[in-house]
Amino acid sequence: MIFLKKKRAVRLPLGESQIRRAAELALARTGAPPEADLTLVFTDDAGIRKFNSQFLGIDEPTDVLSFPAGFNDPDTAHPYLGDVIISVPRALAQSEENGQDVRDEIRLLVVHGVLHLLGYDHADEAEKAAMWSIQAKIIDELKP
Repeated sequence: MIFLKKKRAVRLPLGESQIRRAAELALARTGAPPEADLTLVFTDDAGIRKFNSQFLGIDEPTDVLSFPAGFNDPDTAHPYLGDVIISVPRALAQSEENGQDVRDEIRLLVVHGVLHLLGYDHADEAEKAAMWSIQAKIIDELKP
C-alpha cells in the first residue's frame, strides 16, 4: 500500500492516482514484493529543509529525500520500504528550469525516491547508469 501525506498545505499539481501509479510502476518494474508498503510525503522547501538538516546534516532544501526502513509491519507482516519526501515548490522550480511539465517532474521524483528505497543509488558512475536506465524506462512507461 502506498500512503500519501501532504504537509504544510502544499497543493499537488497532479492527482493522487497518477502519483500512486508512478510509485506502483517503480515497484513492479524492480521486482519489489507486491504487498510492500511505503509513504510518500509532499511538503514545501521549509519542510524538506528540516528533514535534510535533521537527518543528513545539510541545512538547505532539496527536491527529494528517501529514508529506507527495511522492516515488516508488525500488524500486516508486509515489508515497509520507507518514506519518500518531495518538495513541491522545488519540483515546480526544476520543471521551469528544464522546460518540462511540473507533473512530469513530480512523477520523476516519485520514481527516483522509490528507487532509492529499493537500494538504487547514484554514488558512482556504474550505480548512476543502472539507476538512470531503470528510471528512464519507468518514466517512458508513464507517458500518456
